Parts: sequence; structure tokens; C-alpha cells
Amino acid sequence: IYGCRNLDLDYIDMYLIHWPLRLSEVIRKTPVPKEVIQPLDIKSVWEGMEECQTLGLTKGIGVSNFSPKKLEELLSIASIPPAINQVEVNPLWQQKKLIEFCKEKGIHVTAYSPLGANGTKWGDNRIVESDVLGDIAKAKGKTTAQVSLRWVYEQGVSLVTKSYNKERMKENLEIFDFSLTEEELNKISQLPQRKGVTFASVLGPHELVLEVDAEI
Repeated sequence: IYGCRNLDLDYIDMYLIHWPLRLSEVIRKTPVPKEVIQPLDIKSVWEGMEECQTLGLTKGIGVSNFSPKKLEELLSIASIPPAINQVEVNPLWQQKKLIEFCKEKGIHVTAYSPLGANGTKWGDNRIVESDVLGDIAKAKGKTTAQVSLRWVYEQGVSLVTKSYNKERMKENLEIFDFSLTEEELNKISQLPQRKGVTFASVLGPHELVLEVDAEI
């Protein structure tokens, strides 16, 4: 209720649990002390999320950064299943098993960092400087970023891009006038895989944090 008032809205479209763990106090810098990090009480938190939807404060509820194990735990107690799981997905962290699991459970996947979060303190340039993606881009008359976004889209995954550059924003929308061939998809499927965003890199290498990272 207070959140909607602060936003001057009657409701929000989608409300997500951001992390599958809990911080016991507001943090202003990272990494954080070990004692600040606590396990998430999924049952009580999800009951609160369901109440928000029942009251009409949000049209939908979901999660972010949840592994199949965490989703199974949530689904076992949920009256309203999560509509969305927002996770890192890109050609260098393809999340095929997680995407398939979510499809089986009727949970839509939304990708963050579809371009590898290049230019941030947690991201890198592995995608925008990928030779494989770059060669495909040249053949298509597209940018490497557009090829990456198109690949995500072709997985049946929606995506969230972040840019303050108007030309790049425009380019991000221009991914619907081409498609990737089976040969190109095969080349992308063979790219080495490494998760770009880890909780440990943000919060610190604490035991509970490492356990959550190992699940994803």
C-alpha cells in the first residue's frame, strides 16, 4: 500500500521478490557483513505477495534469481504460482535447463543482462566483443548486441535492456526483421558458458550466498 502511494499509483503491474535470500537491514554499500544475510522465509513472504495480488495492489507476482530448487520449494506452498522468474540470460549464460523447467511449470522467464551488463561494475564485455556473435552480426547487417537480443527473444524469453543512449535504445527495438539460422543457433549453443552476475560478487563470499550461487 505504501509503495503504491509513494509511486502515486493505484496498483503496479508486476511485483517480484528480487533475491532468494533476506537482508536484515538496509544496506548502503557492498559487500555486506555476514550477519546481515539471512535465509528467505519463502512461505511467509509469498503469503504477503499473494495478499498484495488479492487486494489488487499488483496485477501479478513473481520472483527473480530463483533456481529450480527454490521454485520447487515455492510451488509446494503457493496458492498463486509465480508468473515470472527474472534471471540472467544471454548467449554466454544460456540457462537452458532453467528455461525448460519454467516452461514446464508455466512460469515465464524474463532476461536481465541480455548484453552482459557491459559498462557496469558487475558486468563485462564478453558479449559485445564476442567474435562468434560479431561474425553473425556482420552477415546479418546487424550489431552484435542485436544478435544477442534476437537470440534471447528466440528462446521464448522476454528481456530487459538498459541504456541511456537514444540510438542504442532504437537499435534494441530493431530485432524483429531478421532471424537466426539453425547453423547460427548451433554456433551460439557452443559458446563457453559462465554466469556474469553472482551474489558473492555483490554481497561477499559468505556461506549462504555461495550456496544460493551454486544452485543457479
